Amino acid sequence: MSQLLSTSIEYLKGVGPKRAEILAEELGIRTYQGLLHHFPFRYEDRTKFYKVSEVNGDLPYVQLVGEIVHVEEIGVKFKKRLVAKLRDETGTMELVWFKGVAYFAKNLKVGEKYVVFAKPNDYNRKVNLVHPEVETLIEFKNSVQSKLQAVYSSTEKLSKFTLGSKNISRLLKTLLPQLKYNLEENIPASVLVNNGLLDRESAMFNIHFPTSVELLKRSIRRIKFEELFMIQLELLKLKLVNLEKSQGFVFGEIGEKFNGFYSNNLPFDLTGAQKRVLKEIRIDLKRGKQMNRLLQGDVGSGKTIVALMSILIGLDNGFQAALMAPTEILATQHYEGLKELLKGMDVEVELLTGSVRAKKRREIHEKLEDGSLHILIGTHALIEDKVKFKNLGIAVIDEQHRFGVAQRAKLYKKNSVLPHVLIMTATPIPRTLAMTLYGDLDVSVIDELPPGRKAIQTLHWYENKRLRLFGFMEGEIAKGRQIYIVYPLIEESEKLDYATLEEGYQHIFKRFPAPKYKVSIVHGKMKADVKQFEMDRFVNGETDIMVSTTVIEVGVNVPNASVMIIESAERFGLSQLHQLRGRVGRGAEQSYCVLMTGNKLSSDGRLRMKTMTGTNDGFQIAEVDLKLRGPGDLRGTQQSGTPINLKLANLATDGELIEKARGAAIQLLKKDPNLEQQENRELLMYLREKNRGKVNWSSIS
Repeated sequence: MSQLLSTSIEYLKGVGPKRAEILAEELGIRTYQGLLHHFPFRYEDRTKFYKVSEVNGDLPYVQLVGEIVHVEEIGVKFKKRLVAKLRDETGTMELVWFKGVAYFAKNLKVGEKYVVFAKPNDYNRKVNLVHPEVETLIEFKNSVQSKLQAVYSSTEKLSKFTLGSKNISRLLKTLLPQLKYNLEENIPASVLVNNGLLDRESAMFNIHFPTSVELLKRSIRRIKFEELFMIQLELLKLKLVNLEKSQGFVFGEIGEKFNGFYSNNLPFDLTGAQKRVLKEIRIDLKRGKQMNRLLQGDVGSGKTIVALMSILIGLDNGFQAALMAPTEILATQHYEGLKELLKGMDVEVELLTGSVRAKKRREIHEKLEDGSLHILIGTHALIEDKVKFKNLGIAVIDEQHRFGVAQRAKLYKKNSVLPHVLIMTATPIPRTLAMTLYGDLDVSVIDELPPGRKAIQTLHWYENKRLRLFGFMEGEIAKGRQIYIVYPLIEESEKLDYATLEEGYQHIFKRFPAPKYKVSIVHGKMKADVKQFEMDRFVNGETDIMVSTTVIEVGVNVPNASVMIIESAERFGLSQLHQLRGRVGRGAEQSYCVLMTGNKLSSDGRLRMKTMTGTNDGFQIAEVDLKLRGPGDLRGTQQSGTPINLKLANLATDGELIEKARGAAIQLLKKDPNLEQQENRELLMYLREKNRGKVNWSSIS
């Protein structure tokens, strides 16, 4: 960064100490660079003028020029408003202000020509303009220099200090001429040419003051590419550094345990996707570097089998394994599942959770240290200091997003040599998001379901089909099946009119009375032992219906459960709906997911229901979810320390650009892994400066 860019914003003409303080507080702008990177959120075509007669409520924004013929204050105190009339040759338009009444009453002059800009508003079958921007015609002619006027985000507090959008634009008009020849290019020339990108200076000037629509598009593309390219470069560099530094155990043997399981215990033929992923893992395990692999796959795709077979390779090479799950329920399920799969094999498996008694805990610790315990399954109890492995070779982490980076690191450091790491998730991650959030990991995807598994049939029913739902439930229970009913709330919300769990439970209990029917209830506020008791009853087939919150989203595997009913389904995101649906369909019988909603749905709500009923493909659903919700707070879910700070680029919509940026970063690092070549020196300096006090990977090289 040039010295000029790091200059405090208070020294820019028109700012000063007080405004600088407000800019820092409200927008985080502290330096010239901060102001330069405060990009417009939209642009207005200020060359087009409408006539009064052309304006209607469907238009987004309009610009009019005319004479003010009347100004009047109406109402008193808090109900006071200012109404002005603007007239052109085609008619008269009302302008209305509810705020700043005194200011506009004082400054609007009858008989003077003004340019006004606002979104038309329909009120009482009459179109008016509420809180329009107002300039005299003379001021407008002097201020408009480009066809497209940038609009900047501001706040009410900033406006009080005359730091609204127009004032920010004026500050940038002051700043940009000073930056000429001070905006060093941070992308190598070869990357610019290969990707048809504008130079940095042109892009920065034209994004704030575009001279044409075409140049604006190219400027936005350049800055988006720069953001994505820097992130990908850092992630890939981090991956290279990790690969260079992290020695790993060599699992060269495929022995008795792996082959015995494959020949005698494997419950079904592996899918093509499972075989492909196992091949990828085997390559990782024998190269002498630590494996860091993310394994994605829908619920029921067979991730656990792949994880177990990876563990067995470790056992064949004389190492121990750990499997860490986020909840006791899920850990217990893994333990019971693996014990069943390994029946008859000489493999010692134990479960370690918070509820394991002291005597058993000591026994586990001893067996772990002397090496007689092969696989330890558990919750975060695995990372306690007392837990010491003889030779931990591979760690499997399930539903990794439930664990913090520090928690996972404690597990990895149980050995002087880092164990191989396989991270599993049943939350499908769109490709563009995976490339950005997990760009420093190798990613494997299981995108096939085991043969014979029937697709879950998903139905969307409105409240008026409640009786039909009850009849359907009775029919499924009569066949010996079990049912989940999931509610979004435990306690009544004052603001939202949704059925609560307690009300729902009481209603179901009355509609499906004992002793003919058995109903249980589970939610997050229950004591752990009570919750476990109710869960166990359902798992063992002792209850027909489980009324629950999303506590069952991760954890319960009941092959006999064939129906998932989600109440107030419009309240859930697509990803969560998909996770919940995955709780059924575990057995050979046809399973159903019923989405119950109110009759009034938003357009997003309708799209979610349509998506869920239209596909069972988790990756398709994840793509729609990403577009609906956006990527959210990425920093909270990041796996590495690489900062993700996107001002313009959007992980939901800029997939093509992410791929190009990643491709460019890969090619660059192939030729020059440490960025030592002359062409890349500016880029290296830029990254060092950018990451000062954060992740300075360049110092590791």
